Amino acid sequence: MTSGISIVVCEGDQTGQELLEQSLRVLDERVLGIPIELVRFDLSLEARRASSNGVVHDAAAAMVEVGLGLKAATITPPEIGGVGSPNRILREGIGGSVIVRTGRRIPGVVPLAPVVHPIVVVRMAVGDAYGADEGRIGDPGAAHEQAWRTERIDRSTCRAVAEYSFRAAASIDGCVYGGPKWTVSAVYEGMLKEEMDAAAARHPEVNYRPTLIDAAYAGLLTEADDRTLVIPALNRDGDCLSDLVLALFGSIAGAESVLMSLDDDLRPTVAMAEAPHGTAPSLEGKDVANPMAMLLACAAVLEHAAERGDAGAADAAIAVREATLGAALDGIRTFDLGGSASTTEVVDEVVARVGGRIART
Repeated sequence: MTSGISIVVCEGDQTGQELLEQSLRVLDERVLGIPIELVRFDLSLEARRASSNGVVHDAAAAMVEVGLGLKAATITPPEIGGVGSPNRILREGIGGSVIVRTGRRIPGVVPLAPVVHPIVVVRMAVGDAYGADEGRIGDPGAAHEQAWRTERIDRSTCRAVAEYSFRAAASIDGCVYGGPKWTVSAVYEGMLKEEMDAAAARHPEVNYRPTLIDAAYAGLLTEADDRTLVIPALNRDGDCLSDLVLALFGSIAGAESVLMSLDDDLRPTVAMAEAPHGTAPSLEGKDVANPMAMLLACAAVLEHAAERGDAGAADAAIAVREATLGAALDGIRTFDLGGSASTTEVVDEVVARVGGRIART
């Protein structure tokens, strides 16, 4: 064990693993100037099948112990009764309740919509449509066959999402915007709205504009140029919404996602950052995939390390984030962002910039 920062690294599949390996280069002590221990777990589909998901449970337990995690994109196989999604196991294993994804302007890239300020989606990490009980009744294929699903959310998760949203908005002078479809589902979705209203009462300094989820989608094209929007959302709504938000700014590979477990005071105790895109099998082995989201995930882990007081983490986080965005501004981008650089060339540039900045401080 080192005396520096320990980060649990969850390895993945296909291009997801390649991007992880490339991005971990920025966490090298010779680059950052601070010791970092990477505690690695193989979460590839093969390893998950071989261990019957035991390796995923082990990774979650380790993350709870050290408080920080970094995850590559993984395959979720479609078969019924298989190993399923490691994301669900990790979320439940660390007691995660909130997932934060931030869409922001990518320097040098014209967004697909007239958005200027960041858009922060704060979604439930558990419950709702994911993990719901479901089944079918009636003769398979017959017109009378029915499918059903029983979804559940709990007040503690609603409260965590709402409170974190208002604290985030307060810290960046943002506006809490959006919400569930509480007019149609006053009992189920209304629970999140109740907690949003309660959080608004606790934070009267925050601009609060509750908006039905369907209207909020449309509002992203007309409201996002005012100030940073922070959008609390149900699990399913937030999943769809965050992908849209990232695409509005130019690429789903342009931002990180952070899963958090919160204590009784709703302060983060575990933070796991990842790239929200998939494993991109068509790009595997070609050295052309965009590493930006994975690099920013490294910066996000360091930011959470800084929040708990780890020495040197704040400067390191700033260096990684500024180097990643600065390289994009200077045209060192992969093909999806209109550039011609390879994955390796982008990371080479970011590593050089990080090392140079750290050396000057």
